[in-house]
Amino acid sequence: MKRRITAAALLLVSFSALAKLSVKEPCSDGMVLQQKAEAVVWGHANPAMVIKVTPSWDGKTYEATTDKKGVWKVKVLTPEASYTKYSITVKGDGGTLTIKDVLVGEVWIASGQSNMEMPVRGYFNCPVEGSAEIIANAKLQDKVRMFSVAQDQSDEPLDDVRKHSGWQKADPRGILWMSATAFFFARQLNAVLDIPVGIVAFPYGGTRVESWLPKEILEEFGEPLERIENNHYHNPFRMYNSMQRPMQGYTAKGFIWYQGCSNVGHDDVFVQRMSTLIERWREDWGDKDAEMPFYQVEIAPWEGYGGSAPALRKAQHETAAAVPNGGIVVTNDLVYPYETKQIHPCQKRQVGERLAYLALNRDYGFDTIACYSPDVLEVTADGGEVVIRFSNCSNGVDRERGIEGLEICGPDGVFYPVTELWCEWGGLLHISSPDVPEPKEVRYGWGDFVPGNLHNTEGLPFSPFDIKL
Repeated sequence: MKRRITAAALLLVSFSALAKLSVKEPCSDGMVLQQKAEAVVWGHANPAMVIKVTPSWDGKTYEATTDKKGVWKVKVLTPEASYTKYSITVKGDGGTLTIKDVLVGEVWIASGQSNMEMPVRGYFNCPVEGSAEIIANAKLQDKVRMFSVAQDQSDEPLDDVRKHSGWQKADPRGILWMSATAFFFARQLNAVLDIPVGIVAFPYGGTRVESWLPKEILEEFGEPLERIENNHYHNPFRMYNSMQRPMQGYTAKGFIWYQGCSNVGHDDVFVQRMSTLIERWREDWGDKDAEMPFYQVEIAPWEGYGGSAPALRKAQHETAAAVPNGGIVVTNDLVYPYETKQIHPCQKRQVGERLAYLALNRDYGFDTIACYSPDVLEVTADGGEVVIRFSNCSNGVDRERGIEGLEICGPDGVFYPVTELWCEWGGLLHISSPDVPEPKEVRYGWGDFVPGNLHNTEGLPFSPFDIKL
């Protein structure tokens, strides 16, 4: 009996010791690590403990000592990407644990508000186009994986996420609640690169830029810091504390961001605050040289913005142009006429793929993949004709008839649709209207819900513009 008690006591001690050692998310079973990098692996144990981490791909052991909070962190050298499934053994503080089913590939961070959060299965009354087929045919469990942080807020900065999905695989079950935009981005990367792609996603519907900045920066801006009880998704800094901060430094290639709707009407400060967010997030990831790309998505057409959407879109484009290694994809062609009151348009595949085109061209060397929308470079007027030179339009446009979203007005300020144009080499578009003999202003996609259908021959939509002559 005494021996049995002793054995039981030893067993309890063993379990107690083992419980002290743990991993910190998203370092867990099924994880994807950034290839050919010093990738972070981290966790918890008692303070001042030596922790040894050994990945199976090279058998090399990395050591770290836990800090006063009991946090340990090592950077392991990862191999070239492949579909080989690895494991990582962690020993220390009297315990041993193993992280299983580890893939090495490309890792991206995805965040923003509800159009990034919107899952492949859709929201109530908000479908994702083609979702049934996408879910049924999802056989990408080792090609696309996603770690999703659930909505959460905290007044104080957190070291660990409190609610999350764990690493989900893109099979018919795991894909359901994945961010649709992030999934289509990852799927397109995988299709071209043929390596695993991992997404760490922490969007929160309805959030403002200020929700994702730390408290001390908002204090400098003079931003109110109180909780907004009747509009919780507008709360400042608390999503940064609870959802972004625990992910800080998880080794990744770059960021994709779909947000801006909740900042409509505040375009006067958007460029400053969004630029600050990008700078701070790169700092949080130790990216001193702005090597991590930050790709935004333009807010989609919706009639409920109160007339202020064009200014916010303009501010988004200005931010993308102003920050190092920034970019943006245009979405004003990705709504159907019946979606005037739908703030979550269903065409998410094209959004994710356009983000992927940016990454493939700029970050992975596929310079033959078109990724930039045409933008206005130069404008001249000749009598009743306006000639606009566009970038990224050297091979012409996809239509010269049946144009939507393009308008022109004269001195009376009355706009008329431009139903015809002609294009010449060098990206020159000649625009006129028999109703406007003396043009004073030309605009495209300029409104809360003014969808356009003008693209370059590669299929990328023209950016919205408003030109006064």
